[in-house]
Amino acid sequence: MSFSSAGYQLQPVLPELVLAVGAMVLLMIGAYRGQGTTRLVTALAVLLLVLTGVLELTLPAGKLVTFGGSFIVDDFARFLKILALIGSAATLILATEFLSDPSRRIFEFAILVLLSTLGMMVLISAGDLIMLYLGLELMSLALYVVAASQRDNAKSTEAGLKYFVLGALSSGMLLYGASLIYGFTGTVSFAGIAAAATTGSVGIVFGLVFLLAGLCFKVSAVPFHMWTPDVYEGAPTPVTAFFASAPKVAAMAVFTRATLTAFPGIVTQWQQILVFVAIASMALGSFAAIGQSNIKRLMAYSSIGHMGFALVGLAAGTVEGAQGVLVYIAIYVAMTLGSFSIILAMKRNGRAVEQISDFAGLSRTNPVLAFFFAMLLFSLAGIPPLAGFFAKWYVFVAAIKANLFTLAVIGVLTSVVGAYYYLSIIKTMYFDEPAGRVDPMRFELRAVLAVAGLFNILFALFAGPVVGVATAAAKSLF
Repeated sequence: MSFSSAGYQLQPVLPELVLAVGAMVLLMIGAYRGQGTTRLVTALAVLLLVLTGVLELTLPAGKLVTFGGSFIVDDFARFLKILALIGSAATLILATEFLSDPSRRIFEFAILVLLSTLGMMVLISAGDLIMLYLGLELMSLALYVVAASQRDNAKSTEAGLKYFVLGALSSGMLLYGASLIYGFTGTVSFAGIAAAATTGSVGIVFGLVFLLAGLCFKVSAVPFHMWTPDVYEGAPTPVTAFFASAPKVAAMAVFTRATLTAFPGIVTQWQQILVFVAIASMALGSFAAIGQSNIKRLMAYSSIGHMGFALVGLAAGTVEGAQGVLVYIAIYVAMTLGSFSIILAMKRNGRAVEQISDFAGLSRTNPVLAFFFAMLLFSLAGIPPLAGFFAKWYVFVAAIKANLFTLAVIGVLTSVVGAYYYLSIIKTMYFDEPAGRVDPMRFELRAVLAVAGLFNILFALFAGPVVGVATAAAKSLF
């Protein structure tokens, strides 16, 4: 292989190579210079993620394929990779205060986030079942460790162990499904599977069910959601913010690519599964969150519900549906990061407070923080003209165009139920007696909140370009 052809082969994976090498260099810096380098390593990790994003955007336009078709870079992959990189970079910025505590100076945190992000980028570009599994495991193994990163905290350790045990189970199911699909189609590539799986033979459908079960675990969709509330509550708050943003992007990306490009011939089979999962996730996310008193557990059930709404778009199985998923996931990441920047800012006398009752009277002690949180909660509830309304609009319209009327109606009804618990937090902030002043908000939290909050409030003004990019990304799958 000549140097030029080798360069062409490696060009599509250049951002991933830079991210991998950069993570190794930062690991060496941390290993040789000790925990005192935590701030430096974290700052360099954010810059490395920005550099990776720039490299991703400078790749040649169109569809790039390498490693025999197992790694694909198209508009769909570019859109979601940039989103995952934004989520990871924002997480590291949000974690600055957490890592500045002398007892928590763990430089490995930033390295693990980088390696997990590398897994996400591989997962988003996966063109066959082997690359899908490699990306999924690289992403997940780092997540198991960061969940338990607060080693002196029993809840954090428990969260890491629960996530690891259940994650191993889901990986086994996914592998079993992949082996069945390979056995009945004779290929692992999505294009080859699409050519072979034109009829829903029993073996292929069984394999598909197990494959989707493994992916449902990663997006925390019902009935594979059981780890989410415990892990969200037990993990350190910056880690919870990470779980709720970037990995969801990658998991939803591979969910979309696998179903639409590997199984276009048996849409009716996987559509039934997705309709059930979407309805169950929306219902459980809406009703189970009502009784929660811990804000992180509430965000966990909210996340389950939102993944159900995103799957409404995917269940349509059309270009409009894929576009709806992309718009939804982009807005979801902004809403989630903004909400967690406020949850991280909720401190009294240096101690973090996580109970919903601790938000009482926030509008009187910190009106700006209360206003932004209210806007984010209204957006999560889908109130127009905020971004969350447009997210739901696009997935419901796609479902209606695909004649999934019952699914769309159930989606609207569960949105109304979900609005109850978001509005109850707003009522606590604006009408209850103040629970005391919160500590001043750090600059990095304010920066993330400003960007995410303004994106949500002003989305209607620049919805056109975002939807245009999402439409081009969706079309590249078909």
